Amino acid sequence: MPQCEMCGAEEASLTTTKVEGAELELCSSCTDFGTEVRDESTSSGGGKYSTSSSTGKSSSSSGSSSGSSGSGGSSGSSTRPRDMFDDMDEIATDYDERIREARESRGLSQEELADQLNEKASLIRKLERGDTLPTDEVQRKLERALDISLVEGQSSDDADWETNDSGTMTLGDVVKRKD
Repeated sequence: MPQCEMCGAEEASLTTTKVEGAELELCSSCTDFGTEVRDESTSSGGGKYSTSSSTGKSSSSSGSSSGSSGSGGSSGSSTRPRDMFDDMDEIATDYDERIREARESRGLSQEELADQLNEKASLIRKLERGDTLPTDEVQRKLERALDISLVEGQSSDDADWETNDSGTMTLGDVVKRKD
């Protein structure tokens, strides 16, 4: 039975609804958060879809086939697909303290470290205050010169994406509410 992509409720029929620019397959309880998308394949003019704010009849028979059957062709992978951000390292949240402590332990002033890295002393000050993030190039220079790592390991957020079932994650599985 298909699941609502917002709350995870299992329902026999879901409605394709546009919420904040994304088209989601939603249960009857969640369709109020957006506008229903109707398939106008019988119409001769206009675009492929139009939106209407009415919550009358559900167009789930034509709309649900695009969302639910599209995930079936992914060979049942149990993790999310890889993207460009998987290859990027995440800067540690305490990068400013790591830089300052490593510099002070070597007995260097901010100006001396800046000269050693061929960077401006104002950049070192901003980095140590946490006012700016280091660019990839500056990060590599700092890590080599101070023999430190400014990168965190795998974050706990990545673990939230891993699942043992066959790709039935919903938006409700990964959203963190700010109350």
